[in-house]
Amino acid sequence: MIFDLHGEETMSPIVGMLFSAVKENNQRLHVITNGMSQDEVDYKGPDNIYNSAAQLIRHITYVDLNWVYRLKGQLLPQHLKEEYGPMIGENNMLPMIKGMSLEMLMLRYRNVLEMLEYICSQITDADLVKVVRFGHENEKQATIRWGLWHMADHSRYHQAHINQLRKWYKENSLII
Repeated sequence: MIFDLHGEETMSPIVGMLFSAVKENNQRLHVITNGMSQDEVDYKGPDNIYNSAAQLIRHITYVDLNWVYRLKGQLLPQHLKEEYGPMIGENNMLPMIKGMSLEMLMLRYRNVLEMLEYICSQITDADLVKVVRFGHENEKQATIRWGLWHMADHSRYHQAHINQLRKWYKENSLII
C-alpha cells in the first residue's frame, strides 16, 4: 500500500490535498478507536485525571466545526454550539462527557467532515490566503490554508492522547 495525499476531484488541487489530510486523519481515528468499549471510551487514565477519548473526540469535532464556519465566513449558529460544544468547561478544561457512545461521537465527527468536504468544494486555491479570525475570543488570525492544515494536525495530536489512554486502559485491565 502506498500512502499519499490525493486531492478530491471536486476541489482545487491544494484545497483538495489539505482536505485529504483531514480526511485521512479521520480514517486513522476510526482505526485507533475501533473496538473500544463504553468503559474505555469514558476512561480518564490513571488516577482519573486526563481527558477521556470521548472528551477528545468531542473536542476535535467541535474545533473542526468551528473551522468549517470560519471557512464559510459565518459565525457558528447557537444551536450547533449547544449541540456540539462548549469548547471549554469548568476550570478551563475540556467539558466532561460520559456515556456518549463511540458510534454517536464518530457520527457527529463524520457530519462535520461532510460539511467540510462541501465547503472545500466551494473554495479555490486562491482563497487559501484569505485571513480568518480564531481563538476563544477570536483574538488570533490565520489563513484558510493554515486552518485546513491545523485541522489535520490538531486531530493527529489528540489521537496520540487516545492511543496513550488505550495503552493505560489495557494495562489497567490486566491488573484487575
